[in-house]
Parts: sequence; structure tokens; C-alpha cells
Amino acid sequence: MLSLLTINWNPDPELFNLFGHLPIRYYGLLWVVGIALAYLVVRRQFRDRKIGDDKFEPLFFYCFFGILVGARLGHCLFYQPEYYLHHFWEMILPVKFLPDGGWKWTGYEGLASHGGTLGLIISLWLYCRKTKIHYVDVLDMIAVATPITACSIRLANLMNSEIIGKPTDVPWAFIFERVDMLPRHPAQLYEAIAYFIFFLGMIYLYKRGQKKQMTSPQTDFSGTKLKSSPITLPYHRGFFFGLCLTEIFVFRFFIEYLKENQVNFEDGMTLNMGQWLSIPFIVIGIYFMFFYGKKRQ
Repeated sequence: MLSLLTINWNPDPELFNLFGHLPIRYYGLLWVVGIALAYLVVRRQFRDRKIGDDKFEPLFFYCFFGILVGARLGHCLFYQPEYYLHHFWEMILPVKFLPDGGWKWTGYEGLASHGGTLGLIISLWLYCRKTKIHYVDVLDMIAVATPITACSIRLANLMNSEIIGKPTDVPWAFIFERVDMLPRHPAQLYEAIAYFIFFLGMIYLYKRGQKKQMTSPQTDFSGTKLKSSPITLPYHRGFFFGLCLTEIFVFRFFIEYLKENQVNFEDGMTLNMGQWLSIPFIVIGIYFMFFYGKKRQ
């Protein structure tokens, strides 16, 4: 017998339709909300560090396209290469080509967080080459805001009834009616809550760092040596970037045990694709959190 607390979940993924041809979905809207919130958080950090708006403004476009392109290519190449390598334009364009020669607007059905992370890291490197800001300083600032974007993306997955959990008898189980009538772990909600908590922790540490400002000879963010300049954070350079990668992908590794595999080929794997892809990010995160920059600092 199902618990009375079990939630039947079947929201319409389409919020409304523009002009009868352009659907506006919760998925895309929550992506935009997540990136907009991160924009505000990072903008505040740039102002705290006295970096001009002329260097900040291009950052949004680098991040947006880096995440979008990386997440899309990551899904297509990590999870469905056998299909998308034979349907190249569907990998690039948000449409599906029909057998009769027509096409249908679908949006980007499939975005991988590991690919989005890699795309963001690459796009930030290009941004730093242009602005001459230290690369790891930018990674640290982005890292403070990243969990709130990750939270929004998992809520988007929840609205799409995708990336579902395994069957369970816990009283808060969700029945994803678009999939089947089995009570399942709301894995998307677990991740969204965890990432929101990570975000609050990041903000706490950042604010705590501001209260412990210190002054020391160093270089500014363009590389010019200064007699004395404020160090906004008492943590070594790279700490926030390492913390972000470590906490998100450690949690991602273990939450995979409660989630259904996304593609059939994962069924015969000891660890699924999400877990294998998380391991390099965890190693990189631990390195930056505990080792990178300490001697330099």
C-alpha cells in the first residue's frame, strides 16, 4: 500500500506558448533563473574586489555559452554518442528532424552537468586571456555562485520528470506519472536541496572572509605589483573553486546510487557514467582546496 504522503507528480513541462509555435518551458526558465542569480552574486564579488564593470560585463556571455555548449555536447557525446554522431545538427540546434523532411522545435533535450562544468572552465580561460584577470581568481568567484545555479537546474529536471530516482517505500516518494506509477526517490529534489545548502555555506565563508580582511604586499588582478592591497579572503587562492568541485561532485557520486541509470549501457557498469565523470572533478577539487596556492600565498 502506498503511503498517504506519496506525491503524484505530473506537471505540464510547458509554462506557456508564445505565438502558438514557441513553447516556454519550466526547464529553460529555471536555467535562466539559475544563471541570473549567479550573475548577481558574482557581480557583487567583482565590486568587492574593485574590478571595473568593463571587465565584468563580458563574463556573462562567456559563462552562458560555455555552460550551454559544454552541457549539450557533454550529454550528446557522453550519454548518446551512437545517435548524435549520426544526427550532428540535432546536437547543435534545438530541433528534431522528422522522417518526412520536416522539423520540430524541442529545445535542448539533454544537458549534462559534467559537460557544463568543463565548458564553463574552458570559457573562463578564454575570458581571462582577454581581460588579464588571474584565472583562478575568477574560478573562485564563479565557484561561490555555482551551487545556486546547480540547484535551479535540478529543479528544472524535477519539472521535466527526468533524472528520476529508484523505486522506494519512503513516505516522501514521488510517483512520476509520465514515467510509471512506482513510488521513487525524488533524486532531483535531493540534489537541489543539497546544492542550496552548499550555496549558503559558500556565502557564509565568503562573508566570513570579508570580515577578516588583511593587508599584504601582492599584485593586483591584472598583474601589476602594488605596495599594499587588500586580500578580500583569508583563504588561499583556489580554495573556493576546489571546495565547489569537491562538495558538488562527491555528493553527485553518492546520489547516483539512488538514481536510475540514464542510458541502457550503464546497466552493466560497476559505476555509472555520472560517477566515473565525477571522479576527475573530485580529484581536481581536493587539489585546489588543500594544495594549490598555499605556498604562493
